[in-house]
Amino acid sequence: MVTATEFDQLLDLLRDFIRREVMPAEAGIDESDEIPARLIAQAKEMGLYGYALPSEYGGLGLSVEQQVRVTIELGYTSPAFRSLFGTNNGIAGQVLVLAGTDQQRKQWLPRLASGEVVASFALTEPDAGSDPSRLTTSATPEDGGWIIDGLKRYITNAPAADVFMVFARTDPQAPPGKGIGVFVVPAGASGVAVAAKDHKMGQAGAWTADVAFTSVRVPADALVGEAAQAGYATAMRSLAHGRLIIAALCVGVAARLVDESVSYAKERSQGGHVIGEYQLVQAMLADSQTEYLAARALVLDAAVSRSTAAPGISAASPSRGCTATYGCSGSTKAPARSSNSSSPGRCSGSGLGSAD
Repeated sequence: MVTATEFDQLLDLLRDFIRREVMPAEAGIDESDEIPARLIAQAKEMGLYGYALPSEYGGLGLSVEQQVRVTIELGYTSPAFRSLFGTNNGIAGQVLVLAGTDQQRKQWLPRLASGEVVASFALTEPDAGSDPSRLTTSATPEDGGWIIDGLKRYITNAPAADVFMVFARTDPQAPPGKGIGVFVVPAGASGVAVAAKDHKMGQAGAWTADVAFTSVRVPADALVGEAAQAGYATAMRSLAHGRLIIAALCVGVAARLVDESVSYAKERSQGGHVIGEYQLVQAMLADSQTEYLAARALVLDAAVSRSTAAPGISAASPSRGCTATYGCSGSTKAPARSSNSSSPGRCSGSGLGSAD
């Protein structure tokens, strides 16, 4: 666990890094659909691949409140940058933190925290998205191990993944939400096939893809935890954490939207005056700032509630809904630039709702 002083220093370092290194690269990320290798290397060096993972496994061991504050800073730039290491810290890494065996944690978490390994969370399917309890990917016991068959869709970081947390039905007779296990499946395992990257409307540089599992054989110890039917509960716990983080990301997006709008209002002239001098524009900016501050306060309060063991889903869900409405839909009332700005507000259809 980092001290308060160390954490403040981390935030200052991250804030400077984002403005000095990442923001100037936003246009290139949009054009190339790729994060520059130098930024990936710097993120690893800063410990960003493991800031939410326990310190005993090489992570920074940040509290939930600290994770939220880090994510708000990350939201100020292209959401694709955070997505690089979002699955390691979030939904994929949290599967092992929450439910992994000691051996699984020792084997994988240090490598996730260092960025040596990228992990993906393979839950969504073509017919099981908003309701993953009805997933059909199967895990069949055979010869002391498991055979996994199925297709996963929109899997974040799949094209770069080294390992997948795969949710599969272990009991085909069980009702929805029951009889589901989660398995650690190396991306290089025989029968694993990652499709071409999805072409999305936004969030260039954040990769998603289909992943097919065809007669993939894994050993018995690939089962996360010891219960072959506890996977769905693990997914819901991991996603509850992710909802709060995505809400925090949207707060960072909103902060950038407000700052960009204020800057534009100071430089854009109309009728012989900069538009920031007009009362209507001032009111729009004031409303935007108020909405941003309200979203930030709600997310930070939800983080404190979760840190003190209040129910995570009830705390995270309203914050995610509020911030997604404002920050990620670009619904700010403030005047917008007409140019092709590369600000993170351009995130419609970007997949920000996938709680990674």
